[in-house]
Amino acid sequence: MDQHKPERPLVPNGLGVIYVIASAIYLFLLYAYYNPANHPSNPVDAAPLVLAVCILFGGFLGLLDDWMNLRWRYKALLPLFAALPLSVMVWDLYPKSTSINLYFRTVGGPFFFIIIIPLIVTITTNVINQLGGLNGLETIGPSIIMIGLMVISGQRILLYVPLAVYLVLAFFNFTGKIFVGNTGTFAAGITLASFALISNLKLTLMISILPYIFNAALILLNFFFFRTTAGLILDGNKLRSEHRRSLLTLIAYYRPLTERKLVAVVAVIVAVFTLIAILV
Repeated sequence: MDQHKPERPLVPNGLGVIYVIASAIYLFLLYAYYNPANHPSNPVDAAPLVLAVCILFGGFLGLLDDWMNLRWRYKALLPLFAALPLSVMVWDLYPKSTSINLYFRTVGGPFFFIIIIPLIVTITTNVINQLGGLNGLETIGPSIIMIGLMVISGQRILLYVPLAVYLVLAFFNFTGKIFVGNTGTFAAGITLASFALISNLKLTLMISILPYIFNAALILLNFFFFRTTAGLILDGNKLRSEHRRSLLTLIAYYRPLTERKLVAVVAVIVAVFTLIAILV
């Protein structure tokens, strides 16, 4: 049910599975036929295979959530398993640059593989999943970040089909025809994390998802300290809020907007941070 429409129409949900299947098929074919040496011992050649495995895992996790409504503790921990193949691949790809520059400190060594990579995967996957609930919100933002990562990556061929499929889903999602569900958001989030690690664009990803991190921080702080949750109120054709417990309610608190305009504002915010990430 589309809760933010006056008539509350029923909308097909879980269509993110299309993204998962199409992306996996494309990446498997890319691994089999495009690479000059079809052998997993070559880390560059194995990149499509690792990314496909991560997308499949993210889609499976999202599908479980759509079916079973998983508790947050499980959604926070399960993406850690997808970090295992990524850690091995990053070790092979960048043996001399296995670190992340946080400006004030460079974190590297075994700590990077044991802590940082799993954190990047689980944080990115979950914060992307948390910013949703409006038509187009789950798909437009991740698509913008995906485009930004592709612009400066030397391995952009990995995302040609995944991005194209997600943009198609974004169009139908924005027009209110479909929901991608947690299947789509988890798969998209783990795509961004995996591709950023494979392409060695960790800092770019971190800056790009800052609006998502801000939104998740607001939601979690209000929940754990005040036991309150965020919610929008449909007032005519506009959405407003009486509190500031998420990025959406923060915007709607100061200025009630239609659903599409609210999604557009969030998309612009994500685009600005993605542009900053590219320039940095």
